[in-house]
Amino acid sequence: MPTKILDRRQVLECLPMRDAVEAVEEAFRAFALGEASMPPKVYLPIPEVQGDFRAMPARFSRYAGLKWVSSHTRNPRDHGLPAVIAVFVLSDPETALPLALMDATALTERRTGAAAAVASRHLAKAHAKIGFVGCGAQARSVLEAHRVVFGDGFEVLAYDKDPAAAEAFADEAGGRVASLEEASAVDVLNTLTPSRTPIVEADALLPHTHINAMGADAPGKRELALDVLLSASVYVDDPKQALHSGEVNVPVRDGVYVEADLAGTLGEVIAGLVARGEGRTIFDSTGLAIQDVAAAARAFERARLQGLGLDVDLLNREI
Repeated sequence: MPTKILDRRQVLECLPMRDAVEAVEEAFRAFALGEASMPPKVYLPIPEVQGDFRAMPARFSRYAGLKWVSSHTRNPRDHGLPAVIAVFVLSDPETALPLALMDATALTERRTGAAAAVASRHLAKAHAKIGFVGCGAQARSVLEAHRVVFGDGFEVLAYDKDPAAAEAFADEAGGRVASLEEASAVDVLNTLTPSRTPIVEADALLPHTHINAMGADAPGKRELALDVLLSASVYVDDPKQALHSGEVNVPVRDGVYVEADLAGTLGEVIAGLVARGEGRTIFDSTGLAIQDVAAAARAFERARLQGLGLDVDLLNREI
């Protein structure tokens, strides 16, 4: 069986955001119910460029897969390249055949945006005002996914330490530029920065604000002050990953927050195993390999159905 190769454009074409939202929600539910398997994420630091590679394997439904993803924050400045570059291998668990090799930068953008919107669907109490702290490429997919879930009737407030980035995003979104405090005083707040110092303070939030904390994905990163965590019910995508590299990792390291303080996982809420908390809620997102497998499977199936992508005999067993 040939291996299907999909580039960025083809992945985006074969994975509409609505499909990504459905796939990610299914993956969260399956993981909570023990119907998917996912070994720990492996980090390979590249300290000379302040970057790293991450290997993310998982099995979900009829597929297994591995994402090889980088986080090289100097890339845009030094090389004119994206900070995140990734590839994904989708395999058949029964035969081990490589079914597809695809750009996973687009895949990651789609499934990360979808994860935030799925969290908002299950944890937010309202969505009239949605704020963004950090207005880069990922903010656009988070916005698109929220429009899939909630429609486009909400107000968008944009803040970025780079005013030009906030203005560009606000213009595209049909929203408006706001101060950090104003962008935080919303129904749903999406934080999407690589910060290592807290940005959002509890005093800026509404009593019912739901936060999608998307930026912390490595040890030492954090976007929320400790008083924010302590004032909210915190749900994670995976406890081990969150404690190691999620929004709670620094407070855990410092001994002021422990695993028992977590309210549960998003998957448990979706599966009806854990109730949504009253008052403020936080989704601490580190990104799960099962999300990638679920999304990649959707892209592969659509590409196969529509005859898209390049079919290559990687094994070439005649040689």
